This record gives sequence, C-alpha cells and structure tokens, in this order.
Amino acid sequence: MRRFLEYIFSWREKFVGNRAFLIIASIIVGIVSALVAVLLKTTVHLLHQVPEYYHEYFYKNLWLFVFPIIGIILTILVVKFALKGKIDKGLGNVLYAITRKSSKIDKVNTYSQIITSSITVGLGGSAGLEAPIAITGSAIGSNIGSFFKLGRKERTLLLACGAASGIAAVFNSPITGVIFAIEVLLVDFSIPSFIPLLISTASATIVSKLLYKGQLFYLVSHDWFYNAIPFYIVLGILCGFLSVYMKRVTLWSEGYFNTKKKVVLKTTLGLAILGLLIFLLPPLFGEGYSSIESLLNGHFSNILDYSVFDSFKDNAWFILIFTAAIILLKIIATALTVGTGGNGGIFAPSLFTGAFTGFGLAHLVNTSEISKLNTPNFIVAGMAGILSGVVHAPLTAIFLIAEITGGYTLFVPLMIVSALSYFITRIFEPHSVYTKKLAESGNLLTDDKDSNVLKYLKMEDLIEKDFAVLNINDTLQSLIEAFTNSKRSIFPVVNDEHELEGVIFLDKVKDLMFKTELYESMKIKDITEKSISISITDSMESSMDKFEKSNLWNIPVLDDGKYVGFISRSNILNYYRKILKKNVSLF
Repeated sequence: MRRFLEYIFSWREKFVGNRAFLIIASIIVGIVSALVAVLLKTTVHLLHQVPEYYHEYFYKNLWLFVFPIIGIILTILVVKFALKGKIDKGLGNVLYAITRKSSKIDKVNTYSQIITSSITVGLGGSAGLEAPIAITGSAIGSNIGSFFKLGRKERTLLLACGAASGIAAVFNSPITGVIFAIEVLLVDFSIPSFIPLLISTASATIVSKLLYKGQLFYLVSHDWFYNAIPFYIVLGILCGFLSVYMKRVTLWSEGYFNTKKKVVLKTTLGLAILGLLIFLLPPLFGEGYSSIESLLNGHFSNILDYSVFDSFKDNAWFILIFTAAIILLKIIATALTVGTGGNGGIFAPSLFTGAFTGFGLAHLVNTSEISKLNTPNFIVAGMAGILSGVVHAPLTAIFLIAEITGGYTLFVPLMIVSALSYFITRIFEPHSVYTKKLAESGNLLTDDKDSNVLKYLKMEDLIEKDFAVLNINDTLQSLIEAFTNSKRSIFPVVNDEHELEGVIFLDKVKDLMFKTELYESMKIKDITEKSISISITDSMESSMDKFEKSNLWNIPVLDDGKYVGFISRSNILNYYRKILKKNVSLF
C-alpha cells in the first residue's frame, strides 16, 4: 500500500502541476464537505424527532427542560470516553491552526464536530451547526492537503475550501461560502484563489441539493420603500449594540467555564439554568429556525407554542415582551449550551437573534401605529445585521440573505443595517467573536503583511544556544577561558539559579584582556552590564520592537526568568525571508 501511494504521489508530481491539482483537490474537498454537511443535517433532523415523539410522556412541557440537558450530558460522555477529550470548539482554533500550525488540523476534527454537535443541537441545545460544519470542512481540506503532501499555502487554500463548502452546503449558497472564507479565514487572499473556492462551493451546493431536498429556511423577499429607511437605520444601530452584548457574553462565559474551579458545580448549575430558560422560552430550543419560519409566515403567536404563557397569544404587547426576553437570553442559552459541555456555534444564534430583533422593531412600530412596516423585510435585515456585527463579516451577511431570498430586492436595506451594525461593533469590539482571543495572544493574522510574516515565526526556532555562560561570582579568568573556546563576542551572565544578571560585550572589556594581574582579583559582576531581555512567550512583533528601540543585534531570551539563549536580528531576518518565499502567490 505504501509503495502504491508513493507511486501515485510521484505520478501526480510529474504529470499534474500544482495549479491543476488544486482544482481537482478543491472538487474533492467540496464533495466530501457537502456529504458531511448533509449527514449532519439529516442526523439532527432525526434526533429532533426524539423529543417530538416522547414529549407526551412528560408532565406538561417538562420535556423542554429535560432533553437539552440529556443532549449535553451525552455529548460530555462522548467527548470524554470516545474522543478521549480531544475536541476543538470554535473557529478560533482553525484560525490558530492557520497561523501557528501551518494549517494542519487534527484528523479527529473530521468527525468529532459532527458527532458532538448533532447530539447537542439535535436534542435541543441552544446553539448552531454552521461553525461545527465549517470546522469539519476545514479539517477535511487540511488533511486532504497533507495526504497529498501539499505545501502550507496550498493546504491553507484547501482548508478554506472545506469551510466555504460546509457553509455553502448548509444554506445552498455557494457565493456566501466563498465570501465567508475570504472575510473570516483568508487574510492573505489573492484573486486567483477564487477559482478553487468557487469550484469547491459549487460542487458542495450541487451535492447538497441532490441529497438533501430540504432547506434550513427559505425566505420570500418583498419590495421595500424609502419611508422605511429611518427604521432600517434604527435597526442597524440596535443590531450593533446587541452584537457587542452577544460577543461579550460569549467570551465571558468561555473564560468562566474554562477555569477548572468547581467544574461539577458550575456544570450542574449551568445545565439547570439552561433547562429553565428553554422551558420558559421554547423558541430557544435547538437552532430556532422553525421559530424564524413562523415569524416570516406571519404566525407571530406561534412563538408562544409549548410555553407556559400560551394564553397570551392574542396580546400583541405581551408578544413584544416575550420577544425582548428571547433576544436578550438567546446568547446566554447558547453560552450555557457550549460552556457546560455541549458543542455548537454562534452563527445560527446570531441569525436567530437578528430575526427576532428585526421582528420586534417592526412589530413595535406596527402595533403602536407609528408607521406601517413590512415585517418579513425587517426580520431578514436583522439577521444580516447581527451576523455582520458578531462575526465581523458584513459581506457574508449581505450575500447570505440575498442568496437565500432568491434575489437582491433587499440589497440596499441589507447594506444599511449590516454596515451600521459592523461600524458600531468595531468601535466597542475591534475583533470578532472568533478572533478576539487570538488578537490578545498575538496570534491573529491581519491585513498587515509584515505583521503576518512575523506571526509565522516561532521563537523556539530562532533561539541560539552556543553562547558561553558565565556566573556572576566568577573572576575575569573565566571570561578569558570562555573567550578562548567561544566564537561569540557576547557572554551572558547568570546567578546560581541560572537567572540572567546581565551580559558582557567583549569589545567593551577588551582592554582588560591583557591585564593579567586582574585575572583573579576582578569579578565578573564588576564588568556585567544590565540588559533588556525577551520572554520565550513574547510575540515576534513585540520582540522586534525591542530590537528597534534598543538598537541591539542580540538579545537574551528568558523562560520564567531563567536564561535560555539569545535571539538575533540577523536570524529573524533570515527566517523572515524564508517565510516570504513560502508564502508567495499560489498562481
């Protein structure tokens, strides 16, 4: 088998160039990603039937409380025992893999996301499937690239093809998949990369339509009127502030649940609160797309189905209060779903919250008779607005709604709402929900190409350790001996705990080298200079700043205060050039 594979690789390299093979590989990635997306959608659809079948065995609507908790507990068990704890939640891990792991994603992600998210969401967990699908597609693209021994840049493109194909297959919207990959994953994007992305998403959409006739939701767009523009502006502003709220709740909850203090207590309490929220607000059950369909079809009172408040179905003002509660609590339910051990994303919750925000504003205006607004138009504009703000992907939001409505009738309102939401969100939160932690840790690629190249450099690859180390209590004689056996002109000085005390520059003490009478009497500490240092955990950008400010060519590196070695400006520049050569345009 190994010889056969080697023959295939050899034949491919000889007769099929990288350009042609990338097209072939992108088709493979698109088809496989679509098959996985269809499998996930079908599995979730089947699991949704479990609560529907057994709900009559529960007292009143207690099934809404029980099934989401069962789903999360089953997910925890699968992760712990079947997956051995190996699962990467969130697209932030994909972005980290692009930056720090040469776009290599663990094989376990080709199936772990599908298994866990289908159980979580299928049994009522309040999260989305789009992020798990995108992660799975990315893992498929990355591993296919690795299997065929492609380079980092080709593997990155196939990774993006996988994510784009997953999104395209979910919504049957190939253009949205391409734009999502460009806005969220591919910072160093070149126009020729469009070709593999387009072919991959087109292949995925064809497979999805052939195998899965249904669609998550289908919207019918209506024409809009200029007198509604002020209300679209209000909606855009509202979506912006709600996006900030959603991101902060999500990131806070991640930090809270990731700490290892009182894990069982936090998980138990979180599950109880989640179950209670879904019991009181049934639209929070699962992804919530059925509730969006009810709103789009004008069946506003249906959002109270299975609720303890269903007797208020004819009260328009109570429906508004109920809607406001859903808007504010959906992201908390999602945070609890993921934080307590379930798996899912924030893509669908963003669309859900946006839909209810648009509906709430239109219903308030219409009920109070301030004006007469087309409610479905505001529902879809709100979806675009929240998605734009939370994910920082306004074009993805605009084209997603445009594609699934079957036209571009609402293009201008979508642009107004998405742009305003994105602008407001950027003021308070410069980074998206996927990238904030990466930005804080210095691992986020940006449109600054110089900065991006530095992020690809790894500190451990740059440290030089062939420096003669002196002890602070030694005499000048030890420096003479070190000079005799070293090719370096810099000598680090440490104490007995191997902590850096400073450095000695040979050119500054060369006059002492000929004063033999000082060899035993002069101490190393008398000629040691204090030096700036770089921590092994520092980013390359901050390290380069230290080089620029100090005007030094070599700076010592410390690990928790202990001397490790030196990093040199010349070595950084050599690696910098190597990275540039590896990251030239694909075509």
